[in-house]
Amino acid sequence: MRWMFSWLAPVLAGASLAAQSAPRLTLAEVYDGLATRQPLVGAARARAAAAEARIGPASRWPDPAILLGLMNRNLPGLGLSDPLGMNQIQVMQMVPLAGKTGLAVRAARAEAAAGTAEAEDAVWAVRARAAMSFYDLFQADGEFRTMTGARRLLEDLGRGAAAMYAAGGGRQSDVLRAQVELARMDNGLIRMSAMREAMIARLNGIRNLPIDTPVPPPVAPRLPDSLPPRPELERLALERRPMLTAEQSRVEAAEAVARRAGREIWPDLTLGVTYGQRPMPDGSTDRMASFMLGFTLPLSPGRRQGQMRAEAAAMAAMATADLDNLRLETRTRVGELTADLDRARQLSQLYRTTLLPQLRATAASAMAGYRGGSIDFMTLLDSEMAVVRAVAELFGFEAESGKAIAELEMLTATPLIDPASAADFPGDTP
Repeated sequence: MRWMFSWLAPVLAGASLAAQSAPRLTLAEVYDGLATRQPLVGAARARAAAAEARIGPASRWPDPAILLGLMNRNLPGLGLSDPLGMNQIQVMQMVPLAGKTGLAVRAARAEAAAGTAEAEDAVWAVRARAAMSFYDLFQADGEFRTMTGARRLLEDLGRGAAAMYAAGGGRQSDVLRAQVELARMDNGLIRMSAMREAMIARLNGIRNLPIDTPVPPPVAPRLPDSLPPRPELERLALERRPMLTAEQSRVEAAEAVARRAGREIWPDLTLGVTYGQRPMPDGSTDRMASFMLGFTLPLSPGRRQGQMRAEAAAMAAMATADLDNLRLETRTRVGELTADLDRARQLSQLYRTTLLPQLRATAASAMAGYRGGSIDFMTLLDSEMAVVRAVAELFGFEAESGKAIAELEMLTATPLIDPASAADFPGDTP
């Protein structure tokens, strides 16, 4: 029966052609506009702007104090014309000494630099989140389309088994098994469809688009033949990762605060000028001025100022430890990602060049054997489902590779692939 052998082309040939002709979502389109639409990026940039705005106030002296006074007034009237009284205005200005203002400015500038680096890191972090969601959708969509193609094949096999049974050349168990497998596959397709819709909603959410925005099937970008070796990626991450830059700036800020706290035992200067006038009996006005110079007097420096120094030193030590820990985490994560990437790419290559061609050859041989009566229906079905499972697993390897590269891009703050490119459909293997 000719109808049984029309499927001898690859299982996913039809799906592949449809995928190539239909509109596809590229990773570049996902990245487009993230830096301006994503609220997390906007919040990080606002925090950076706020930190930058604190530099100016840190460089200025405290606001002067103005005091108004009425001196030597007779009670209860407090008359302004009292010949013994005096009207005064006094201006006081505190002047920090020992370089306290300069250290405050240094700390503020370091915090501003940390905020700027965190804003840059937010862009890369959102970019990586979008890529993870994109590859999840790519895998789910690929598995769904793979399973849909497999279902059509299973329907053909089931109809063939039924026709053979009706003609007296087959078994009823083959027909029943095909029906059972179809029911299982329909159940899986329902679950896959719901999962795909959830992933579309998540991707739209990351892109700050309406949840129900239509999303065409994603196409994975073409991965480079090779990436920089692990030591080079590690060096790039330690040099360029924005979050490391932010933590380094926070260490500098904490050290400046600690140095400033150490100078709190030094007094601050207070300057004052007073102008006064009083009416004289002859109708004239007596005017006078005075100048003052004072210093703050740190009492119990071992307690108040000493505790301030201890707290600031502890905060600086904590910032340094956080930086060291982040460096360690970065090196470790780069090592993990490069290992995961090597594994996924090796398996992908193995599937494309060896396993899938072998499984397809086995499936073709099984069909020939089934046609000749030397192989039963279950063996044929198992061989065909092995091809389907392998293609679905290949989608997973491709997604794992893409995710690993996306995270490496975030850690190194370096583009490693062309997000606008399009790789071959995983089912298009020799």
